Amino acid sequence: MTTEVTTNDLQAFTESWLDWYRAQEARLADPHGFLAITGLHWLDDRPRRFPDAPGAWRTGPDGVVVHLDDADELVIDGEPVRGEHRFGVLPERGGVDVVWGDAVLEVARRGGQDILRPRHPNAPLRTAFTGTPAYAPDPRWAVTGRYVPFDEPQPTTVGAAVEGLEHVYDAPGRIEFELNGRRLSLTAFPGHGPGRLMVLFTDATSGVTTYAANRALSIEPPTADGTVVLDFNRATNLPCAYTDLATCPLPPAENRLPVAIEAGQKIPHERGGA
Repeated sequence: MTTEVTTNDLQAFTESWLDWYRAQEARLADPHGFLAITGLHWLDDRPRRFPDAPGAWRTGPDGVVVHLDDADELVIDGEPVRGEHRFGVLPERGGVDVVWGDAVLEVARRGGQDILRPRHPNAPLRTAFTGTPAYAPDPRWAVTGRYVPFDEPQPTTVGAAVEGLEHVYDAPGRIEFELNGRRLSLTAFPGHGPGRLMVLFTDATSGVTTYAANRALSIEPPTADGTVVLDFNRATNLPCAYTDLATCPLPPAENRLPVAIEAGQKIPHERGGA
């Protein structure tokens, strides 16, 4: 009876992980996902033209401005735009997606600088994508931890995949846990969704079987007593693992774990992964 329950639990765990993995791959390979990016253009006060976007682009104290040629048209929030368009000042880590034919132009702000990042469905990186290698899911890598909030969020500056760029996150707390008999902790950043958390980390597999610079783990909101589950089977690559046209943040120094997390996504084929 115990063996049957254990087998059923493992099957359910594996099926849940497969659903997560397929969703991750689908987002990555979306016609306008990160694999579709064809350029990372840093804007300044000089009007500039790019081979993968229409018009002339510049930015300044009042934000990003594009001046389109007579034959060009963009669609912004469902409305066609011609001539000059002013995007205004964008918030850090915010942005606007603009439709141009079958492409999407991401106008965004990263590390205090405005960027234009076109996404074309026929980008070679996307059309050649065959999937991301990953460790087989194993319940032993789903670890229970405890979230310890800081008295107040701590501004935490981290590096980026782009040299010279920095990201600043307001870290709300840290997560303490035990793995293979070792007591460890990770500084947590706000996640996507109310109460959710996100950690950036490296470990002893980084640069060996997993991407060297970073991996990310999304965590459900802590329970009332601070309990959280770190399911490292769902440790995911950031876009910079696939393309140099990304501005991904790096983990804070304290999130470099001295253990091997043999779980989650591995080095992508695009970076020579097996």
